[in-house]
Amino acid sequence: MAATEVDVVVIGLGVGGEEVGGRLADAGLTVVGVEHTLVGGECPYWGCIPTKMMTRAGNALAEARRIDGLAGRATVTADWAPVARRIRDEATDDWDDKVAVDRFTGRGGRFVRGRAAIAGPGRVVVDGADEYAARRGIVVATGTTAVVPPIDGLAGTPYWTNREAVECAELPASLAVLGGGAIGLELAQVYARFGVAVTVLERSERLLAMEEPESSEVAHAALTADGVTVRTGVGATAVSYADGFTLTLSDGGTVTAEKLLVATGRAARLGGLGLDTLGIEPGRFLDVDERMRAADGLWAVGDVTGHGAFTHLAMYEAGIAIRDILGREGPPADYRALPRVTFTDPEIGAVGLTEAQAAERGIAVETAFTPLSSSSRGFIHGPGNEGFVKLVADPARGVLVGATSAGPAGGEVLGALSVAVHAEVPVSTLQHMIYAYPTFHRAIEAAVSQFSFPPRG
Repeated sequence: MAATEVDVVVIGLGVGGEEVGGRLADAGLTVVGVEHTLVGGECPYWGCIPTKMMTRAGNALAEARRIDGLAGRATVTADWAPVARRIRDEATDDWDDKVAVDRFTGRGGRFVRGRAAIAGPGRVVVDGADEYAARRGIVVATGTTAVVPPIDGLAGTPYWTNREAVECAELPASLAVLGGGAIGLELAQVYARFGVAVTVLERSERLLAMEEPESSEVAHAALTADGVTVRTGVGATAVSYADGFTLTLSDGGTVTAEKLLVATGRAARLGGLGLDTLGIEPGRFLDVDERMRAADGLWAVGDVTGHGAFTHLAMYEAGIAIRDILGREGPPADYRALPRVTFTDPEIGAVGLTEAQAAERGIAVETAFTPLSSSSRGFIHGPGNEGFVKLVADPARGVLVGATSAGPAGGEVLGALSVAVHAEVPVSTLQHMIYAYPTFHRAIEAAVSQFSFPPRG
């Protein structure tokens, strides 16, 4: 059978792939989008949307429990059923992607359900049968999958990844979580707030090991306050299952739990894509240049590029690839001000470099730190006001290279800091701004006032 000629084939219709395919179709190109799971990807079905519904519910319980001593007395009874129902009915349509498929085809894209493999430059075969020849090229947007560590006895057990944790209709009595990153901590806190006995195990010496140490301390304290048992510097060496999990730990101890959540990282879905037909040796991720090009006639966007598993990043990279494919001008990829938020309570937002990362790059940084509890808004807020603002500055250039905002609105306060890092706003300018009072973001003013290096230029 002869190959069907099109302009572009998009392999993977998560948020990044759907954005590329839809906007190229809007521009009049003939686009085929191939997806073997659900159009929309991880975010709307097992990631951003349903998990934030879960954290919203957990936060509501926590806030209700803070009424005593603040606004009267409250008796709180947790009920998981409304949460599960909202995820099923409102977020995921019971894990049905018809709306997303219709959205894509409604823009002029052609949707193909199946597994795609590259068969050479500009050539894609779906399920070993239908072949497409892409005149302009191929876009890889296959996303990531949960990394399952090679722990003795783990394979073959009914362990959870984030998907099963989101799909859960009835809560277990207990849950062990392998991994102290954002996914593990968000889910651990939610489950604990609904009465599940949760234990978090993290091999590193601290939670959120890639973030500031102060962020780790806030997260550790918050989870502990919610009844989570947090064990750092320890991992599982063996797992057994018999109507429940038993984990043998690296320190010789054991942990038992009804369910086990594996949240130890993500890796790109690149296996079986046929990248070798283009002379590309697939690794954990797919290398791209500043225009999202992985090779001639091949682009990649989103999680597969290894720059971060974030929906906002996938959309950002999609925009760059779209411009390049259409031959339009625009700035290249710039990751200096990549924002990220861990949606625990308190939220922990960060942008740019941490103090340690900046030092590794040879920047003689200066830092500033302000506890949120010492601010007027923190004082007014009362219970639940844990958090801080930390700024990382390059005194030689007089600008911020990184910042962290933790607190009840940490992810929202981060917006101002992201602008400061991205636009390289002089610290002297930040010091002489007007900050609304009383707000959480006013903590930025208190932190930035601690710098005394000369203004730039």
